[in-house]
Amino acid sequence: MSATAIDTASIKTYLLDLQARIVAALEAADGLPFRTDAWERSPTPPLSPQSGGSPQMGEGDKAEPAFNGGGGVSRLIEEGRVLERGGVNFSHVLGSQLPPSASAHRPELAGRRWEAMGVSLVLHPRNPYAPTVHMNVRCFVAMKDGEAPVWWFGGGMDLTPYYGYEEDARHFHATCKAALDPFGSDLHPRFKDWCDRYFFLKHRNEPRGIGGVFFDDFAEGGFDHAFAMTQSVGDAFLAAYLPILERRKDIPYGERERDFQAYRHGRYVEFNLVYDRGTLFGLQSGGRTESILMSLPPIVKWRYDWHPAPGTPEAQLYTDFLTARDWI
Repeated sequence: MSATAIDTASIKTYLLDLQARIVAALEAADGLPFRTDAWERSPTPPLSPQSGGSPQMGEGDKAEPAFNGGGGVSRLIEEGRVLERGGVNFSHVLGSQLPPSASAHRPELAGRRWEAMGVSLVLHPRNPYAPTVHMNVRCFVAMKDGEAPVWWFGGGMDLTPYYGYEEDARHFHATCKAALDPFGSDLHPRFKDWCDRYFFLKHRNEPRGIGGVFFDDFAEGGFDHAFAMTQSVGDAFLAAYLPILERRKDIPYGERERDFQAYRHGRYVEFNLVYDRGTLFGLQSGGRTESILMSLPPIVKWRYDWHPAPGTPEAQLYTDFLTARDWI
């Protein structure tokens, strides 16, 4: 069976349409247009630091050089009226050998050709009372001559507030649950717990935010079922986030709130550069660096051993929101 039997064309059509719908809604919310930056990378061998700069090789003397190629479309806004930085990226990349970030948890697939595509977004609003949000939906196919392709879907969305509101948390989680329930009542509890565990900074012993849903290696129920479930998650994003953004984007704020937002931005950077598998996969697979790192916030601060004063709104984020709990 070839990879075309997986109907990757339908996946690509859906993802490009999802990107266009989300960007149109965000442009309406912000009032300024997103920049469009299409990119393409022809198959070329990535350099191996172990080989002194020569192309990577597969197992055995007769292995072909590894290559990576593909392209995508990045849609980005910086210094918007509402969004200080926001990116909605579509990528479609392929290669001859799985990068370590992908084969580490699926070692049986090492050495296979692969194809991956997805839409990934991160929005950093200017107003500290409006939360940062991340969403991603993706498909991965690993191929080997003479064998059926191995495929799976992954994705989810999660919310990272700086000043928490219970109604926002309940709305976000309820929307995620509604998107998953038609595909199995067990999915939301599983994917919520997975999200809480995945978006966790082990070196800080704290969550990145209030979670949402996260899934990976999902092939349950066959291709049509898994693809439909993934589409439902992607389609739910605007309903999950835009009402929250509208409620918070015009709340008055001052330097204190902006300062705390920049401090908490540091946690976002730490997670993305230390733990995030998507970031590692993009960098290891020869992806476009500008598109991979567009998720990082534009203004960040770190302080040595800083803690908010008890009883302050900043302290409430830690005591009431940065803790795994049921929001529905």
